[in-house]
Amino acid sequence: MTRGKKGQELSTNTIIIIILAVVVLVVLAVGFTIGWQKLLPFTSQPNVDTIKIACGTACSTESTFDYCSVPRQLKNGTDTITDTCSGFSSKPEYSSYGIEACGTVTCAS
Repeated sequence: MTRGKKGQELSTNTIIIIILAVVVLVVLAVGFTIGWQKLLPFTSQPNVDTIKIACGTACSTESTFDYCSVPRQLKNGTDTITDTCSGFSSKPEYSSYGIEACGTVTCAS
């Protein structure tokens, strides 16, 4: 009765779609497992404005710990610099970022 009938074949388009779906699932699994910054490091954006806002907030709320002790990572596009708001505002090599010194918070040296 089933003699002479052929089995259903998968078309080339279906195979390509299955392969693409598997690749996308693998990328998603790896991204969520190890983190997107490690998987796609070239997508990091400069965060100078974010650091300026965070330091301004720490100054305006007179939070000595946040302004003087919390390390912040400033990304300028090519480099990542780690320092505190106090360091960013007082060191001459960081003056190009425009992070202003805080007059209401005094950091112990």
